[in-house]
Amino acid sequence: MNVILVFLAAVAAIIIWWLSGQRLTSKPWLETGSVQLPAHDGADRPAVPAVKIGLFVFLGVVGALFSLAVSAYFMRMASADWWGMPVPRLLWVNTAALALSSAALQWAKREARHGRLEALRPALVTGLALALFFLVGQIQAWRELTSAGYVLADNPANSFFYMLTGLHGLHILGGLAVLVHTTVKAFSPDVAPERLRLSVDLSTIYSHFMLAVWLLLFVLFAGWANDFVDLCRTLLK
Repeated sequence: MNVILVFLAAVAAIIIWWLSGQRLTSKPWLETGSVQLPAHDGADRPAVPAVKIGLFVFLGVVGALFSLAVSAYFMRMASADWWGMPVPRLLWVNTAALALSSAALQWAKREARHGRLEALRPALVTGLALALFFLVGQIQAWRELTSAGYVLADNPANSFFYMLTGLHGLHILGGLAVLVHTTVKAFSPDVAPERLRLSVDLSTIYSHFMLAVWLLLFVLFAGWANDFVDLCRTLLK
């Protein structure tokens, strides 16, 4: 439980740190343009698009949701009817695919910043294809587990695995909808690179966040988190 509190505190600290540099009294849900932020030296800082502020708020909510789910996972593990389930080897491949997708979008963000459309397009396609590969791989991992007898209602560990991976997959799918729109727009013959920068930037931030969430879940399913909890308990005694 102490580990969960530390994780929640870390999430809250990151959100508070980011918001501390923003205009806290602004109402981005009422704004459609950018938010001009005053700097400490009196000069205006670059405008922050209201949609980016909204994204960070949304990610804060998603982070809290997964934190609560992970907390419930740890508490449920103490029950007598809990027994672990094997982690499919395919999850390692899926993890690599999601990490490479996030790296490809970081590459796309750099190319969009410099206005290089010829390099931006393959970067977006690569990021999109790898994210789709991740989702297909997750479905295949589900099929492998169910065919081996690890069904949803058989064990609380199974239920948590399907619930958490399904919830994560739905968030990945939502991000893909935006990424598909951005990729299609990038191949438009009359598109200007500056019109793509914000969309690529938002997709990259979202991809990095969902990668971080997945890595946390993967560590949880692999059982490494249990060793970490035991170590923390030993140190706290």
